[in-house]
Amino acid sequence: MKFNHRVIAYLGFAGTLFLGCGSTGEILSTPIENIDSAPLKVTELTDAEAKNWGHLDLVNDTIPGMSVDKAYTEIIKNKKGKSVIVAVIDSGVDIDHEDLNGVLWTNKDEIPNNGKDDDNNGYVDDVHGWNFLGDAYDEQLEFVRILASGDTSNPSYDAAKAQYEEDYQMWSGRKMQYDQIAQAVNGAHETLTKHFGKSDYTIEEVNAIETEDQAIMQAVQIANGMHASDLTLADAKVEINEALVSINERLNFNLNKDFSGRTTGDDINDLSDIGYGNGNVKPVKKSESHGTHVAGIIAAERNNGLGVNGVANNVEIMSIRAVPNGDEYDKDVALAIRYAVDNGAKVINGSFGKSFSPHAEWVRDAIKYASDNDVVFVHAAGNSSENIDVEPNFPDDNVNFVEVSNTYIRVGSLTSKYGSNIVSGFSNYGKKNVDVFAPGSAIYSTFPENEYKSISGTSMAAPAVAGVAALVRSYYPKLTAAQVKQVILESGLPITTKVVVGGDSSNVKSFSDLSTTGKIVNAYNALIMASKL
Repeated sequence: MKFNHRVIAYLGFAGTLFLGCGSTGEILSTPIENIDSAPLKVTELTDAEAKNWGHLDLVNDTIPGMSVDKAYTEIIKNKKGKSVIVAVIDSGVDIDHEDLNGVLWTNKDEIPNNGKDDDNNGYVDDVHGWNFLGDAYDEQLEFVRILASGDTSNPSYDAAKAQYEEDYQMWSGRKMQYDQIAQAVNGAHETLTKHFGKSDYTIEEVNAIETEDQAIMQAVQIANGMHASDLTLADAKVEINEALVSINERLNFNLNKDFSGRTTGDDINDLSDIGYGNGNVKPVKKSESHGTHVAGIIAAERNNGLGVNGVANNVEIMSIRAVPNGDEYDKDVALAIRYAVDNGAKVINGSFGKSFSPHAEWVRDAIKYASDNDVVFVHAAGNSSENIDVEPNFPDDNVNFVEVSNTYIRVGSLTSKYGSNIVSGFSNYGKKNVDVFAPGSAIYSTFPENEYKSISGTSMAAPAVAGVAALVRSYYPKLTAAQVKQVILESGLPITTKVVVGGDSSNVKSFSDLSTTGKIVNAYNALIMASKL
């Protein structure tokens, strides 16, 4: 599934470095011993800071971001970089978006809409990428597909059944809870609207009510409960309705053993059955926003006066639609990676994942294919608050920790506040299976139809790193993909303090135990190191 996670807090951490004097002077990093004593920002982020915190710098801004803006100001300046194709394997990208339509990859060997495979790559009219899902949107989760197959001899069948029973009970209970909350909030809003004769009443007006009417008294109590979460009743109605849509989709589609969303007519168990899907890489509905948000984090056009700046300039986004509203198929992901490699991508972002993978070897072979062909693959670690050294998380680049790729980077998520809450509560972690952490909480980026929103997830942390990879490949094109990975991992800033894991204040671990590097990504430092290789 797509890895984004909505949370209330806007938190996170990243590092900073200093530039030496003189145009040819040595660039020096902040001494490591100073990192853990860096000053903290004690005020709330301004609106501008909140929308750009992942690009900011601890010393310059007192906000710990990836020092992207500093990298442009002090290192990149007016340098000309090489164009880099970045493939976004996701839910599709709104290629008409005002902040993305100028940074698209175009297959120059393909004549649009002529119904022919002009470049003989096996895909007809793949002008801006490929859509492996066709017109499909909703899908089952992988463990539900295993159960629906009825194949009790499948080694994963019992585990899939146990997972299904656990999830179905949880989501059924959640639906009941939200239905009750929705009824209470809707009733309270109707009561207060009738009382005031208007729907845009304020909390001050609500608290000024003097009444013995039990219904109004209860409505006041509910309004104050929502206000404690910075929500009006009207806002709460919207939030709850959105949550119910998600819950109902989970029950009606993702966990429905009788549902099948596949529309492409191919054999999902035959990797050689290709050419299915179509060249329409855009989302099939506005709510299918994940891929558009990811693309904006990587490469939204910089300094054009519009919504956001991507991490990297000189990028061409190749959109590959392979992630539905449910679990992606291994076949689609494997072919998507190979499509990206074969059509010139130098960086691939994969903000998706799942805990069951019937054809994991297909995807692993594709990841190795990317590595063998000098392509960086960046993957989101997932949002289950789990140690993925222990719990399964696909796709991965190893079997029993023996890696098949030297260009695969798995990324955990940070919040915008340095300290014990630096790690996003939802983020997965793993001393062996997660490489680095990057900003992923409350990240502001592009949404379909020229909109912009903040959402959270390791899905947002991965493209931040993909953007840094593209930046390095643009300005230091002679570096191999393996060297780019090395630069990103080794140039990160180490954190030696203990942090809260999984949002559970009783679960405290050393940050160095949460990934292979114990570091957070820093674009400024990455460019410094790249210049020395």
